[in-house]
Amino acid sequence: MIENVKIIVVEDDSLIRTLTVDALTYCVNREVKSFDSGKTAWQFLSSGGAVDIIVSDMDMPGMSGMELLSKVKSTFPDIIFVAMSSVPEHEAALLQKGAHAFLAKPFDINDLFNIVQRFVVGD
Repeated sequence: MIENVKIIVVEDDSLIRTLTVDALTYCVNREVKSFDSGKTAWQFLSSGGAVDIIVSDMDMPGMSGMELLSKVKSTFPDIIFVAMSSVPEHEAALLQKGAHAFLAKPFDINDLFNIVQRFVVGD
């Protein structure tokens, strides 16, 4: 298990959000915070919320994942940003915009674990 990493999940679909949070909570052995929109995640971050990794959907109402990515990269460049999307064709553009990794939905939870592990322990 990976320990002591702070992760937030940003996903408007409650089922995907819950499953992702539960899996990551097991993976990192600590609470994983979640938000149902880019706006609420940004409010948390900009009010001093400590985060190492953001796992975010890209297609959300209000503030999109792309907008959140842009704000995070310009304000908190050390935060690892993992982009999730049901449109795999967006991978190259998201990586170019600063996402550290891309997960095409639906994804295997082991792929998410591997991404988290790669950035936390450098594998």
